[in-house]
Amino acid sequence: MTQTEALGARVRALREAMDLSLRDLAERSGVSAPMLSQVERGETSPTLQVAARIAAGLELRLSQLLRLDEDGAVTIVRRGERRAGPAARGHSHEILTPPLPGQRAELSRHTLAPGATTGGPGDPPMHEPGSRETALVESGSLVLACDGQRYELAAGDCVTFDADLPHHFENPGSDDAVLLAVVSAGLRRS
Repeated sequence: MTQTEALGARVRALREAMDLSLRDLAERSGVSAPMLSQVERGETSPTLQVAARIAAGLELRLSQLLRLDEDGAVTIVRRGERRAGPAARGHSHEILTPPLPGQRAELSRHTLAPGATTGGPGDPPMHEPGSRETALVESGSLVLACDGQRYELAAGDCVTFDADLPHHFENPGSDDAVLLAVVSAGLRRS
């Protein structure tokens, strides 16, 4: 695959991940839909100015679109390299994914002590508009409070919900509960 074809495939994948049509990206970037189509098919290599406008339309820096600030296609986060999130009220978590530019999803592992929560009923949503969260209960039992409803979850249960709604997890059990959570960035753009 040539560099032009690789860039075109990346633009298409990023556009589709944001659920944008060619016309949507054309409006956001100021680059015509026919030109975007040619770039995506690898038929033309955009100038730096056009590539910068495409990047801006995809909410990226030019270096992110061109992958200039990445070391390679594979990044491993070793157990000892995990980033610890803030711990509060019996809730601790680690971010398992690397802090790569343009990354549209984050995987984290949360441990809740008995009676602990990931937040409180009055806390504002933690995630940007359009975010989705999928959580897998690894061990213990949890309650998801989301948008005024409560959902009981046991080990092995998996839940997906709109993460821009008020939500938190509670551990009603007598043992620690562990969950893995994937939060994908706002893909439902308004």
